[in-house]
Order: sequence, then structure tokens, then C-alpha cells
Amino acid sequence: MAYKGIPNERRSRSSMPIFVVVGLCCVFYILGAWQRSGFGKGDSIAVEITKQADCSILSNLHYETHQNGDALIMDDSNTDIKEFKPCGDQYIDYTPCQDQMQAMMFPRENMNYRERHCPTEEGKLRCLVPAPKGYMTPFPWPKSRDYVPFANAPYKSLTVEKAVQNWIQYEGNVFRFPGGGTQFPNGADAYIEELASIIPLDNGVVRTALDTGCGVASWGAYLFKKNVIAMSFAPRDSHEAQVQFALERGVPAVIGVLGTIKLPYPTRAFDMAHCSRCLIPWASNGGMYMMEVDRVLRPGGYWVLSGPPINWINNYQAWQRPKEELEEEQRKIEETAKRLCWEKKHEKGEIAIWQKRTNYDSCHGKDLEPAVCKSTNRDDVWYKIMEACVTPYPETTDPEEVVGGAWKPFPERLNAIPHRVSSGSIPGVSADSFQEDNKTWRKHVNFYKTENKIIGSGRYRNIMDMNAGLGSFAAALESPKLWVMNVMPTIAKRDTLGVIYERGLIGIYHDWCEAFSTYPRTYDLIHAHGVFSLYKDKCNMEDILLEMDRILRPEGAVIFRDEVDVLLKVKRIVAGMRWNTKMVDHEDGPLITEKVLFAVKQYWVAGESSSMSAPQMG
Repeated sequence: MAYKGIPNERRSRSSMPIFVVVGLCCVFYILGAWQRSGFGKGDSIAVEITKQADCSILSNLHYETHQNGDALIMDDSNTDIKEFKPCGDQYIDYTPCQDQMQAMMFPRENMNYRERHCPTEEGKLRCLVPAPKGYMTPFPWPKSRDYVPFANAPYKSLTVEKAVQNWIQYEGNVFRFPGGGTQFPNGADAYIEELASIIPLDNGVVRTALDTGCGVASWGAYLFKKNVIAMSFAPRDSHEAQVQFALERGVPAVIGVLGTIKLPYPTRAFDMAHCSRCLIPWASNGGMYMMEVDRVLRPGGYWVLSGPPINWINNYQAWQRPKEELEEEQRKIEETAKRLCWEKKHEKGEIAIWQKRTNYDSCHGKDLEPAVCKSTNRDDVWYKIMEACVTPYPETTDPEEVVGGAWKPFPERLNAIPHRVSSGSIPGVSADSFQEDNKTWRKHVNFYKTENKIIGSGRYRNIMDMNAGLGSFAAALESPKLWVMNVMPTIAKRDTLGVIYERGLIGIYHDWCEAFSTYPRTYDLIHAHGVFSLYKDKCNMEDILLEMDRILRPEGAVIFRDEVDVLLKVKRIVAGMRWNTKMVDHEDGPLITEKVLFAVKQYWVAGESSSMSAPQMG
């Protein structure tokens, strides 16, 4: 990449051309500002010239895919640019907060060792995680649902371990995902249709789902046919690379586990929760895990449990477990469901379905309920210990009233005023400001598409918004071709993640001072609005950018929107990370201090640099 700054080291060359260019830039900048101020007449030409002559712009962005593996070489003649070296090949699939070696130092009780355990400041890698040799851009959706390039996740163990269950098959240079699963031998489509006979999956009423212990996420992959979006999670390498496979397929997933800390989702978020032989001990710890599902499930939402211990009497021999043990396990699950006041809607074969009550008054026999959780902030869940208690319902005035408001079908609910907004429960957010936010982000996204014309083409399937606000960026992009992981920073001024779920979108809490719970190379496009201003003086900008590089695919794109001084720092750092960049004015003109920085990560793979030996630490 040719860096078009004006380095001090080249003073030996004639300075006259430099002064001329700088002078022209200033003149055209003033002309552009004059036109935007309203005093110019017919000065749109000046604005266009300003854009073309802006000396901060790099014109060599490459959005298109390169499959030949040739790395784009950066010009490192500017010694002020810090070059970040590649990590060793052993870090190709590095997941900092779920590192396998570090995990073994923690207790195995309640899956604690599989939860998040992030490295210390001194233990962080400060190098670029390489892609494996032969890495390819994933197939576009929906082909990616069924096929993943072998080079992207070269692990065959599941093809052997799950061969009879039709999870995954190895065929030449690709993996094929037939849509099978342990609990759906006839395919995910047939299984989902059976659920749809009880749960309203065809009319948009059920939109968001949580898949616990997801495997390779075939359930979530095939739910897209119903316009239902599932947040899938599974622990790191319980079965090798299962979450990695899910994301390579273009299905939302994170590394996670029901263990000792609360799930990183708000209360009353999901329309449906699902466990298909997910190996979660639902009957243990006083029903604590079912109570956590109750917390994140919307009033009126559904919980699906298929596999052990359901229908134990006919299956205990096949499951190779004592029938007395399975009988006791189902008894405890049924008992906990009654205490939570869930209504059992269906049990047939190995599938059982419960529905959560719609409000506090709709439950009879309240004396059976578990203890009520004492926390005053029900969504304060980041690293908070899970408890065997029930999250209280907000008060209602009518026995027929649904807590959180009546369910609206998708896509109507995408732009309807969410109940959390109309009820005034989000300080500083009104119906008017919500609608204005929608309008603003539609304008921003339209502007993004003028700079990166392949947004919305299907090239970017897995998209992340690092500071999601009300979810309006994701709403403006909404398309069957893509999905957005809306991240709510734990230090955000206001927590609006519940609003995002009410809109029929998905998201997660996260602190960007730590690594995200995903494998490397799992996002095609990352949007970072105000992230670095938010985290100013909280943690190292380099660390956040290196984490973005880790989770971004080769030739993936990033859009930064922030104050100009912040973006200039970002631009300088990523110049040493094999990224191409282009900075442009705010769409409303050069007088606005907020700017937009577009970036593309170059294609390179393990073994392409001689500097690849040991990572930089500390």
C-alpha cells in the first residue's frame, strides 16, 4: 500500500511541489466549506474537487475479493508507522478469553473453566493473527449454509465423531453441512416444521431465538427460511470448531456456555429458547439454568427441550443411562417449570415445549415460586454470578396485559416504537428521538454505500456494530443477505440492548477492553461509531484495533465514524496492520468535526512473512 502522507524524512527532495499540493488542499477545503455554508452559488463542483484533492485520503482501497493469495505489500518507508508483526502459525485460531491452555487452570465445576478468562495486560498478544494457508472468502449466502471451504477451518474430527448424525461431511476441498443433527435425523427442515405446528414460526410473531449448545448451528441456519434469527452459542472446542463452523456458514454464533455467570443478554430478549441435546444439566443447581432462560425469555415466549431426558422411558437404553437417573432428571425439570409458571404446551417423542407466562398475575399457585432475585438492575449481567432465583416481572395493571407490550410481527416491529421507549424506561430516549435516530442512520448507511458499493450485495454476510445504540444501523441494513451482531458496550451511557431485541434484532453485551467471544476471521464488515471516543482513557486503542483485526476476515471492511482527531490516530495505527484506509468528510460537509474512515484488511496468510516467529507480548 502506498502511504500518501508527507513524511519529514524526505526533506532532501524539492519542497515546492509539497507546498503547492498543501496550498491547493487548503483552497479547495475552504471552497467546499463556503459552499456548505450557503453563501456559494453553484459550488457543488468545489465540493467534489475538495473530496478528490483531500490530502488525507488514500485512493487505493480494494473492496473486491482476491482469491489468489497474493498479499498487498505496504510501503513502510515512513518510520513513524509502527509495524505489527504476524503472530506465529500456532495462533491461527486464537481465542484470547477462551484459550484452551489457560482454561485448564480453572475449576471444572459448573463449566467454570469454559467461561471467559481473559489474559492479563502483560499476557495479551500484540501481533496480527494470520489466516491459514489457502484461506478463501466464504461462499455467498445461502450456499455458505451448506458449504464451507476446508482451508478456512481445517478440522475433520467432527466428520468422524458425528458421521452418523449428518452434522458435517468432508468432500474434497469443502465441508458439506447436510442439515442433520443428533435430534433431527430427517433434517433441520422437518424438525423445524414439527416445532412450527406448536410455535408460531410462520407469521413473524416469533423472530428472535436463543440456541444453547448449538453444535454447528444447523437449527439456526435453517430458521432463516422462517425469517427467524437465532443467537447460537456453544463452548470452545467441546466439539472441535463448532462455533467457528457456524460463523463460516454465515450463522450468528458466539463462544459461550451456561456455567457460573449470567448470559450476556438483557432480560425479556428472546421470543424462543432451544436446547437440542445440548448437554446442559437443567435439573441441577436448583433449576438455576432454567431460571436464567426464564430471565432472557420474553413473557409469552417458548422453551424447547429435545433429547434427554424427554421420553426417557423409551430411550434410556439407547442413551446408555440408568432409567432412574433420567426419570429423576425429568421430574426436576417439570417441577422447576411449574415453579416458574411455565405452561407445558407439547410433548411428543423426544420434544417438549413450554410457554412462559405473560405477566405476574397470570400465574396460579404463586407460593411455589422460587426466590425473587434482589438485583435492582435486571440487565446488569456482565460477569455477574448466576443465582437460583427468578427475575421479577415489571408491574402490570391488567391481568390480560403482556409484560413488555403485545407482540408485533416482524418486520413491522423493526421500525415500530419499542415498548421500552414508549413506556419511558430508557432515560433520554423518546418516540421522537427513536424515529429521528432511524432517519439519521438510513442517511448514514446510504452514504456508506456510495463509498463502498458492495455493501448490501451479499459479499458481507456477518456484520458487527461495535456500539449499536438503538440498533438503527442494523435496521437500515436489514436484508436476508446479512445479519448484524449489535454490541452494547458495558460502559455505554445508556443500555438500549433490550430495545434492539424488541425490534427483532440480536445483540450482546461486551467490554471492548477485552477480546470478543469469537474465533478469528468471523466478520465481513465491522462498524465502529464513536467506539474510540467512548473508550478514551479506558484501555489501549492499539488493543481494540488488534482485536478488530483478529475477528475481521481477510479483505473484510471496517467503517469508523468518530471525531477527526481520533480517526487520525486510528489511521496511523492501522497503517502498520496491513489495512488500506480512506478518510472522508461527514456527509453533511467538511465543517462537521465527525469524519468517516473506511478501511479494508489486506489478504495475507500464514507463512508469507519471515517475521512470523514469536508474538509480541505486553
